[in-house]
Amino acid sequence: MLATEGYFSPTIERKDLEDGRLLVVVTPGGRTHISSVDLRFTGDLTGGEGDRPARLAALRNAWGLQAGQPFRQADWDAAKQRLLDALSTREYAAASIVDSQAVINPDTASAELKVEVDSGPVFRFGPMEVSGLADYDASLVERYRPPERGEPYSQERLLRFQTALQNTSYFASVVVDIDRSTPTPEAVPVRVMVIEAKPRRIGFGSGISSNTGYRVETSYRDAHFMGQPWTLVSGVRVEQRRQLGYADVFLPPSLSGHLDSFGVLAEHTNISGLQTQRQSIGVVRTIPRGSMENRLALNFQHEILTPEGSLRSSRSALTANWSWTYRAVDNIVDPRHGQVVNFQLGGASRAFLSDRNFVRLYGRYQHFFPVGERDVLILRAEGGMTLAASRDGVPQDFLFRTGGAQTVRGYAYQSLGVTEGSATVGGRYLAVTSAEYVHWYEGNWGVAAFVDAGNANDERELFKMNLGYGVGPRWRSPAGPIAVDLAYGQSDHRVRLQFAVAIAF
Repeated sequence: MLATEGYFSPTIERKDLEDGRLLVVVTPGGRTHISSVDLRFTGDLTGGEGDRPARLAALRNAWGLQAGQPFRQADWDAAKQRLLDALSTREYAAASIVDSQAVINPDTASAELKVEVDSGPVFRFGPMEVSGLADYDASLVERYRPPERGEPYSQERLLRFQTALQNTSYFASVVVDIDRSTPTPEAVPVRVMVIEAKPRRIGFGSGISSNTGYRVETSYRDAHFMGQPWTLVSGVRVEQRRQLGYADVFLPPSLSGHLDSFGVLAEHTNISGLQTQRQSIGVVRTIPRGSMENRLALNFQHEILTPEGSLRSSRSALTANWSWTYRAVDNIVDPRHGQVVNFQLGGASRAFLSDRNFVRLYGRYQHFFPVGERDVLILRAEGGMTLAASRDGVPQDFLFRTGGAQTVRGYAYQSLGVTEGSATVGGRYLAVTSAEYVHWYEGNWGVAAFVDAGNANDERELFKMNLGYGVGPRWRSPAGPIAVDLAYGQSDHRVRLQFAVAIAF
């Protein structure tokens, strides 16, 4: 144990005490220090072409053990592993340590370190070899952007490809690797070993929401729908104030990375005195680009509105929609630093199966500021405008209501909007702001204080912000922080208990 910490000349004395106890006296002696380091390289890396000299110099500078430092076995092992990793994870997949010595001189308490590393040849990706497929074709794997032929080897690139495959519904297990002893390092095959997942799944669930009440639901998923690598996601959900059935089909990504889907929806809601029956069919293309995501959608929907104390009406619209989202946060589930931006543009024309000409604009911005070691300040703003001669004939999805958990707390869900009879319906204008401070204790518990203000209306001249504020505990769950808020709505003088998963998107 002493030797692993650099003490190679200890003295250990045993003494038998009169009361029968044993006393062991340990004198560690002088600690061994590194007297010299001899770091040698062979292989392709020692060539003078390209960035090789700069990379070689960087490896020497990054070596963690220098003359004069104490010698520890753990540091010695870790330094060699870091050196090998720096080489083998990029281009030089077969890099190895061919010789290493730590020569200890106990008399002088010194250590001479010698390491010889062979970089081996440069590796480049070659053809892809897929094994384990039964229901699917190898072309499905190619859609998830494997390394290109001729691309320099990178372990990070292989892991990114493996993660993309593992995150699909097609495979239960995925391993992506290369043969480091290959005779053709200039075109090393990329080995993809998969175990296909069972394509069909059925699920059941239940829950509760302060917005829509108790919930039960069932879902059915088929990742081999109609004999194709299409994923059918369908289900029925019954809530106190909302009932819906849906079926969506998701296609595998295109070779350019686009994600296409199409689906149908039937929904009934009874919220804030407004009953809505809606049927919808649409197609969507999602274009992810790192931290940005574009979404294009074409949707036809028909709805029937029945406000309490007012006339029943129906409306139809064929809408084209664009959504742009930018996420730059330190943690996608529980962010403490960064921002999320979303902008939406959509509309319809009476010339194309719609009852009203309109254009809808919407934007949302959320910023996370870290405070101290654990706390966070969250600022949020959102606003929207529907450009139309009147709200009549515009579907509720393209108008605005607010209130409830994650919007303006202290008010009932979607209770802030335009009064029609004794119901609240959507208006053409929306504005919401929020400030929240969360103090996290050690562990997964925290407490938040917040102030929200917002409203939805049909006339800008009559627009008035409604204020809500309160406090509530937070608990970090795997799905994100669970927020339970006791909020006071200043305009209607009521206290409400509201809860939600407090994620940014």
